[in-house]
Amino acid sequence: PGQKVVYFVMDLNKRGKDIRKFITKIENCIIDVLSEYNIRSYADKENIGIWVNDNDKIVKVAAIGIKVKKWIAYHGFALNVCNDLSRFKKIIPCGIIDKNVTNLNKLGISNYKNIEKIIVKSFLNTFP
Repeated sequence: PGQKVVYFVMDLNKRGKDIRKFITKIENCIIDVLSEYNIRSYADKENIGIWVNDNDKIVKVAAIGIKVKKWIAYHGFALNVCNDLSRFKKIIPCGIIDKNVTNLNKLGISNYKNIEKIIVKSFLNTFP
């Protein structure tokens, strides 16, 4: 609850057999969604996901997880919107021990009722 999770199945045979380029497109899609809320975010080559600077701390706001089999990509990403962040204290998100997570709510965004439309628009612009 409180996350927007985007699952997809995409044929990379038709979109170019380049997994790094594919992940970069997913990262850019999420960054575009966050920019609609005036949130400056970025991808980190060392740590998968999308990151923001929150009070001088680098925190993850979105996770990416895909599986590729026979050049078909499965799964997707999760954007933290208003989820209970205390649950992340019981796990090590994405195996990254020295960074925390955040959500849109904690970043001061309380009006996200159209986020599904923004995600779909960005996704369709990224993967026409």
